[in-house]
Amino acid sequence: MNPRELNYKMPAEWTSHERTFISWPVKDSMVYPEDHASVSEGYAELVRALAEFEPVTVLVNPAEAEQVKALFDNDRIEFLEIEHNDAWLRDNGPTFVVNDKQEVAGVNWKFNAWGGKYSPWDLDDAVAPQILEHYKVKRFDASLVMEGGSIHVDGEGTLITTEECLLNTNRNPDLSREQIEDYLAEYVAAEKVIWLKNGLSGDETDGHVDNVACYAAPGKIIMQVCDDPEDENYAITQENLRILGEAVDARGRKLEVIPIQQPPKAMFEDSRLTLSYLNFYFVNGGIILPVFGGAAEETDKLAAKVLGEAFPDRKIRTINGMAIIKEGGNVHCTTQQMPAGKRG
Repeated sequence: MNPRELNYKMPAEWTSHERTFISWPVKDSMVYPEDHASVSEGYAELVRALAEFEPVTVLVNPAEAEQVKALFDNDRIEFLEIEHNDAWLRDNGPTFVVNDKQEVAGVNWKFNAWGGKYSPWDLDDAVAPQILEHYKVKRFDASLVMEGGSIHVDGEGTLITTEECLLNTNRNPDLSREQIEDYLAEYVAAEKVIWLKNGLSGDETDGHVDNVACYAAPGKIIMQVCDDPEDENYAITQENLRILGEAVDARGRKLEVIPIQQPPKAMFEDSRLTLSYLNFYFVNGGIILPVFGGAAEETDKLAAKVLGEAFPDRKIRTINGMAIIKEGGNVHCTTQQMPAGKRG
């Protein structure tokens, strides 16, 4: 039986967490391995910030375990030795679901390194089952290539994603939109899928939605916007705003959109950095928000203000968003939440 038949569904990210999982960066797989030390410092800053709010499990390759453990002195941080190729656990880790008895289970998607962009990825594809086995969490295996950063849910049956990613032929070339929707219904109880068109310019994940838009509450979506018609993101965000303006969710609600202004365009070498405030992460009682400094100082402050007004009961904890962005992602991409509940 699939999760939906057993009354499991994917809860919204803002619900209570048992813990957060994060993988430690692997020098051999980095785009810029010469930056391994500074990237590791960025990860350490993030792990410490997460631990201010909830327990953290750091996945570390056994050969590096002692070295990484020595960086931390906090009872809320534990280490799990699992071999992995890369450090984007949102995408290769399990997606957790909860049933009406508050029992937690995990969906083990197939992972192919964002359409075969990086290799090898065999260790990453084997990470989710090992996490679930270690924590004695029931496992559902899905024969769908999927990354956790490509979906957001409201916890009430509505899922948001992009056509650019989930319909990309480098993931599931033999599946139609309807077949992919069927998988999402079966494994995370998505009753309604809202399909945005594209993700942000420069995003090598082929348009992950966690850089574009996310739920603030059922019926309420936060979206990063661009007001400069000369910027590639202007047409992208205008089209996605149009789609959201015409959409209704699984409960028939029209959507309220809360805009966040994008940070100024930033380049590294010949590539655009995918700077996104929407790559924030909910923790218990707070939000971890990447900020970028320099030319982005004003939009940094505005993003913190918008989120503070949207979530007055949560502490907005900012973190250096430039620490790992050259590697292709940010706070949300690196983390995976395990909902509070019963397991075993």
